[in-house]
Amino acid sequence: MDQMIMLVLILVVFYFFMIRPQMKKQKELKAFRENIAVGDKIVTIGGIHGKIIEVADATVLISCDSGKLRLDKTAVSSGAESDKLMQPTK
Repeated sequence: MDQMIMLVLILVVFYFFMIRPQMKKQKELKAFRENIAVGDKIVTIGGIHGKIIEVADATVLISCDSGKLRLDKTAVSSGAESDKLMQPTK
């Protein structure tokens, strides 16, 4: 009986410390990607910083230092702070 209680306790701890925070993060990222708008500053999963100039159903067109790029919405990882975006390198 004690072993069963310990197993259940381990599963509960695993859920609250591992699974639940990951699900919350995925939900927030999905909401962020769905609410992308023209003019938003973003960072892609590849580390490219840019500003959105066009939004389609599954893609976005961004402007970055090297020109324009069309990306899948799933490639957008987060928003960017405006002070770090489009700064010339020294």
